[in-house]
Amino acid sequence: MKPSTNENNEQTVFVVDDEPDVRAALRLLIKSVGYQVECFESADSFFAQFETERKGCLILDVRMPGMSGMELQDKLSSLDTLLPIIMISGHGEIPMAVKAVQNGAVDFLQKPFSDQQLLDRISQAMSLNTVRHDEYSIRKDAQDKYVSLTPREREIFTEVVSGKLNKVIAYELNISTRTVEIHRAKAMEKMAARNLSELINLANLLKE
Repeated sequence: MKPSTNENNEQTVFVVDDEPDVRAALRLLIKSVGYQVECFESADSFFAQFETERKGCLILDVRMPGMSGMELQDKLSSLDTLLPIIMISGHGEIPMAVKAVQNGAVDFLQKPFSDQQLLDRISQAMSLNTVRHDEYSIRKDAQDKYVSLTPREREIFTEVVSGKLNKVIAYELNISTRTVEIHRAKAMEKMAARNLSELINLANLLKE
């Protein structure tokens, strides 16, 4: 499936493989369906220029000189990158590839693989990357709103989403019920929550 213009402008397929012929073939294939593509001869060269906010997916060879694909995966994981990883492996490297999937790679392909197999995986990885970025944006927005709350509003927020009634909160904090109502209303306004259910959903996002 050919990506839309917006996807094409925002998402990039990163290819990391030490074999020049493989990089050249993958570049031609990926560009032929409209994706942007950037190729790297080593995990070190990719990691040196990688920016965590970049969108797309990563096609990563398991075994390479220098930093291995597995080591690069670990480094990216430590940065909490949202980039889905498709591992590619040669014969005899299947256990490593399986371990890579267990550590978070979205899939692995054993060489030689068909063009369509790879394009299907790329399409799935791009869709996953979009979902991950959307979810991240929602969480970031909730965190920014939470930061805008005053200490008392955060205190009331925590008590409210735990299921406590206003009068119980008032008693435990030794303040009036009216004061609780005012801070609760301000917290809901700042969090852009229309009801208690939405406030609880936002609280759950803050825990992720």
